[in-house]
Amino acid sequence: LQVPHAPSQALASSESRRFTNKHSKKALKASLTLGILLGMFFVAWLPFFVTNVAQAVCVCVPAGFFDVLTWLGYCNSTMNPIIYPLFMRDFKRAMGKFLPCCRRSAEPRPSAISLSMRNSNSGPRAATSLKNVL
Repeated sequence: LQVPHAPSQALASSESRRFTNKHSKKALKASLTLGILLGMFFVAWLPFFVTNVAQAVCVCVPAGFFDVLTWLGYCNSTMNPIIYPLFMRDFKRAMGKFLPCCRRSAEPRPSAISLSMRNSNSGPRAATSLKNVL
């Protein structure tokens, strides 16, 4: 015999599945971003390091080729600021706060007075909780 579940148990189970599904999507997206970043790193820097070891052993790598591989590695550093905003919404929001070119038109720009009040110890302050900090 099966005992029917109370409606509150069914609701809690549904909420739990939604919570788990939401976090598994975030974990998948974080894994994808990390995979792309590491993939770009290896594609950019692995030829340089292999050539560097070969150069130390046999001195057979042309200087021009070595310079091209070095600059390929440097290009990886320029790709990171492009990859992060594409895949990370939090990073995009943070960049929008600090760079005027990335700010949305509907987003109000904070005044100098409000910034100084927020950074000083005077004036009303919102209660700080872990949720607000994160």
